[in-house]
Amino acid sequence: MRRLSRLVFAAVAMLTTVAITAGVAGFVLFNRPHIDPLVKADAIVVLGGEWDNRVAYGLDLARRGYAHTLVLSDAYIAHHEEMRRACDEPIPGVTVICFTPDPYTTRGEAIFTAQLAAEHSWSHVILVSWNYHMVRARYIFSQCFAGDIIMRPVPRTYDKLGVLKWAWIYTYQYAALAKASVMRCR
Repeated sequence: MRRLSRLVFAAVAMLTTVAITAGVAGFVLFNRPHIDPLVKADAIVVLGGEWDNRVAYGLDLARRGYAHTLVLSDAYIAHHEEMRRACDEPIPGVTVICFTPDPYTTRGEAIFTAQLAAEHSWSHVILVSWNYHMVRARYIFSQCFAGDIIMRPVPRTYDKLGVLKWAWIYTYQYAALAKASVMRCR
């Protein structure tokens, strides 16, 4: 009986240690801001995700002159009105390129960006996504794109996300980082 209780105690202690370590590392990797200073680039690439003003933020950066090309990932099941307008209505001085990633992932977005970079001799892009996606997006894009990457999270707060949502985000991002470590660009 003592042996069983020692094993249970050891298992609980180990699981607690893993959970605390994953939580602290997750906070550093996914909650803390991963923002690079804005400088002019060849293109602004807005990754697909929630309708959290990311398209408007990308358009704003382009209108402010940070790049004359805006690349929008249309990684949505149903085309959103904001995406349709951004893709269809001309913006003076800005070339807008809309695409559906293949594969339908961050890696697909990185592959397409690398292809555009090769076609247009780009060496510098600004990447827009969630703050908690910055570490993984930088890692994947650095595997596919040989140039400089400026990371800019969508300006928003995440204070309304509860503990369970953050646990899901951490789990998803860890798993996706592990996947990214074994995947390569075509």
